[in-house]
Amino acid sequence: MIWGVLLFKKLLIANRGEIALRIIRACKELGIKTVAVYSEADKDSLHARFADESICIGPNSPSESYLDVARIIAAVEITGAEAIHPGYGFLAENADFSEICERSKIVFIGPNADQIEAMGDKATARETMQQIGVPTVPGSDGLVADLKDAKSIASEIGYPVMIKASAGGGGKGMRVVQNEEELSKSFDTTQAEAKSTFGNSDVYIEKYISEIRHVEIQIFGDSHGKVLHLGERDCSTQRRHQKLIEESPAPGMTSEMRRQMGETAIMAGQGIDYVGAGTVEFLVDPEGNYYFIEMNTRIQVEHPVTEVVTGLDLVKEQIRVAFGEALSFPSGEPSIQGHAIEFRINAEDPAQNFMPSPGCVETFQPPGGPGIRLDTHLYTGYQVPPYYDSLLAKLIVSGSNREEAIVRGRHALDSFVIEGVKTSIPFLSDITRDDDFMTGGVDTGFVEKFMQRWVKR
Repeated sequence: MIWGVLLFKKLLIANRGEIALRIIRACKELGIKTVAVYSEADKDSLHARFADESICIGPNSPSESYLDVARIIAAVEITGAEAIHPGYGFLAENADFSEICERSKIVFIGPNADQIEAMGDKATARETMQQIGVPTVPGSDGLVADLKDAKSIASEIGYPVMIKASAGGGGKGMRVVQNEEELSKSFDTTQAEAKSTFGNSDVYIEKYISEIRHVEIQIFGDSHGKVLHLGERDCSTQRRHQKLIEESPAPGMTSEMRRQMGETAIMAGQGIDYVGAGTVEFLVDPEGNYYFIEMNTRIQVEHPVTEVVTGLDLVKEQIRVAFGEALSFPSGEPSIQGHAIEFRINAEDPAQNFMPSPGCVETFQPPGGPGIRLDTHLYTGYQVPPYYDSLLAKLIVSGSNREEAIVRGRHALDSFVIEGVKTSIPFLSDITRDDDFMTGGVDTGFVEKFMQRWVKR
């Protein structure tokens, strides 16, 4: 029986690029018709071409197209779509958008507004997790009103500390300060940047812990009260809090740590009656202690890593759960097979401080072979626009173990040809040859240290 017959007939995708194509593929397998929305800059995009219907929703600017709720709802009404999948980014974690969909009798493929709001504000999320009993990084009890309070809190927990935008996300809105002088210089600036970037100047403070790893747990909840986890992903290989490489299982984790963190993530989801795909993110220190930092109430960019090691289709599961179906996978510890690594291919020039590199893709030759998956919206002649995130492709490699996955990743990167724009491919390829990366000795400061060696070459 085709699931789509049980669900609905038409779904609108409120996103672009590779995630829009990923959702289209899932819908085709479910027998659901798709509607693509696109900006004028994306008129020749593959997601607009491969959807069953497509409709232009505005100019190049995200604020006038992919972030314009009124235009997206109008597209739903014009096309007769019954559901919206927001993908990641843009409106995916916008509580107002979720609520508008509910009021408009449109199925929102994601959690409800209350659940998004509970986790969307980082300070509120931190307080909520503390009440549930989830360990958090030492820091302020809620928002920090002014510099005087900030100094008092920082003095109590000890420097260095991190000032974090409460509405922040995607690696933005965070600043590390080493002493009171830096705090005095940075506090007002961070508030102003938070206001400019997120429309909300609220900040809070956490202890900054060095030599720490970033490990996240994929959870899923349904409307029948069930919350499960699907294992962890290590995303410590990041630059300025922007993830570059993700992998599962996470290196250096014991079976007991996996069990405890999985149970803690489930507890976090149950604490807010969570429904849909979500990711509970932790920092793990060298002693194996872990601390909640945030929860993303959407599908993650790196979800294919979990799909590869579990054999599950997380986007299909999102759609089923949003319709009211029970989770399709069993309770208990997830069955993890082999090892998977995702490399984010961005239109950036690492040699020029990762400067964005829009332009025309003159040559596109993707890698292939056993254990290689490529999620991308590229083609030869594609014009990379300067208006959106620089992600071009996600290269996911897998093997029977981490060593085999790394070797396959290295070969795939070396045979991946994109010409016409600068990309992160050579940089990522060099990382796969680094001794620290190969041995799993990576923390969140790894890329900065690697760049110092890499630039000297």
